[in-house]
Amino acid sequence: MKKLRYILGVETSCDETSAAVIKDNTVCANIISSQEIHAQYGGVVPELASRAHIRLIVPIVDNALKKAEIGKNQLDGIAVTYGPGLVGALLVGLNFSKGMAQALGIPFIGINHMEGHIYGNFLTNPEINFPHLSLVVSGGHTMLVLMRQHLEYQLIGETRDDAVGEAFDKGAKMLGLGYPGGPVIDKLAVEGQPDFHKFPRAYLKGNNYEFSYSGLKTALLVYLKSKSKDFIERNLAHICSSYQQAAVEVLVKKTIRAAREYNVKSIGVVGGVAANSLLRQWLQKEASRINQSLFLPDFAYCTDNAAMIARAGSQRLNAGERSRQNLNAYPALRLGEKKS
Repeated sequence: MKKLRYILGVETSCDETSAAVIKDNTVCANIISSQEIHAQYGGVVPELASRAHIRLIVPIVDNALKKAEIGKNQLDGIAVTYGPGLVGALLVGLNFSKGMAQALGIPFIGINHMEGHIYGNFLTNPEINFPHLSLVVSGGHTMLVLMRQHLEYQLIGETRDDAVGEAFDKGAKMLGLGYPGGPVIDKLAVEGQPDFHKFPRAYLKGNNYEFSYSGLKTALLVYLKSKSKDFIERNLAHICSSYQQAAVEVLVKKTIRAAREYNVKSIGVVGGVAANSLLRQWLQKEASRINQSLFLPDFAYCTDNAAMIARAGSQRLNAGERSRQNLNAYPALRLGEKKS
């Protein structure tokens, strides 16, 4: 089978419209347009996201092809996110990609958004070896995934309620820090004391790899209600540092324990929260302590982007996989689940 080299990636699962071109494992272009309008609402408004994707998808793809210095007729295949995500947003990218693939007479493949995050790490670190443990942390997901080889996933633990990224965003909203909140909390936490207040850690019972962040959010809400506005303003950095410490500690401890139990050869952290400075530093320290290799994606491949979708698509397309023209969007798609 002829190797497909130039792959166009399209990502519209939430509030970023993104298109990328990769050649083999090299990123030729990765264009991302973030929708700032959602900040005033404190979260993503699905209808506004869909409308923005419709307006932006064509110029973003054209821009990616221009930056990659190739014509659309040089593309060998197209990879597009078809879940999980906001159904209206997903349909914009999916229908565009299906139409473009059919017009050009090239194959396309639907990609799970979480699989894309995992393969974003391979763009930065092509030397990742198996078995590989990936901590997937974002606004909608918190999970530990074991990979024994390419495209093979074993979910060994996930959140029972809220994702860690949501805990950061909702925590920031309670503190009046705006949206998205994770980067702001991370920045303020650097100047604070992590032991200023002891927020709860949800380890849950037994030696499981499940996560829970609803209790942490509630604890912050109760704490803030017990304090004056002046107290909160004076100690904002300390509160952020303590809150972040509680959220990250659970991630680090469970990841390291899973790495030892499953005897992996490498650990990865992917998703938007993979950009968190405390998580990166703490995991690096603990991985070194147990002589384990830790692989982190470049910051550009942490948040939602099309390059990671193109990389996952390249893996599947070159394995002979194809999607049919009747492929639909699946907002609750699970990692490893296949839809026609």
